[in-house]
Amino acid sequence: MRSIWKGSIGFGLVSIPIKLYSAIQSSSLDFDMLDSRDHSRIRYQRVNEHTHKEVPYDKIVKGYKLNDSYVIVEEADFENAAPEKSKVIEIESFVDIADVNPMFYETSYYVEPETKNNKAYALLVKALEKSKKAGLARFVLRSKESLCIVHPVSNVLVVTRIRFGQEIRDTEDLKVNDGAEVSKKELDMGLALINQYAEKFNVSKFKDEYDDQLLKIIKDKAKGKHATVKKLKPHKTESNDLYDQLMQSLSAKKGA
Repeated sequence: MRSIWKGSIGFGLVSIPIKLYSAIQSSSLDFDMLDSRDHSRIRYQRVNEHTHKEVPYDKIVKGYKLNDSYVIVEEADFENAAPEKSKVIEIESFVDIADVNPMFYETSYYVEPETKNNKAYALLVKALEKSKKAGLARFVLRSKESLCIVHPVSNVLVVTRIRFGQEIRDTEDLKVNDGAEVSKKELDMGLALINQYAEKFNVSKFKDEYDDQLLKIIKDKAKGKHATVKKLKPHKTESNDLYDQLMQSLSAKKGA
């Protein structure tokens, strides 16, 4: 793996030199855009809007439009905006990881210490595991300030970028509170159904079956075969009553 960021994690007066590595890899199929007439690949070019000529990558700069003209922003400007955050993931507080709403999660990075057997790194892992806490911090990655949590996974520190509060839309415009009343017996039956389906979280049991099936269709098509499409099996209930549907759901799960 190749590191994408180099700096340090700081908490209190302790500083741990580290490297970040992407913990995520895409499992989706890679498609190319083609011209339907001869199946040639479609190429995208960076073109100057006035000369209509392609611009070499090393001649492209970033600009911010201000008062109808552009101010060129260089890499040094991004670092100068927050020099300490460009090199340090400074833990500002520790929070209960259970309090972090999953809506805030973005992407995760593995944290590797610069030196093997780093005692401060091992201490932070064990302390977070024991306290069931996560460090809340801010740092700059790819010219953008990110909020993140620092948490342990299998004796490895992980930095997970999370969204800022203002990035989450309000729910007040949604038409969900229609005054529907749920009776106690319906609620009790709903809880019973949840408990019957409850299990320990184990993501490894779930596979991306859609892409596997799509790849099979593609390979069959390459051989001139037609895909066998599975028939949809709609769920049938004998009643429109919510309580009856819950009862049937419980019975179906027991039968399975």
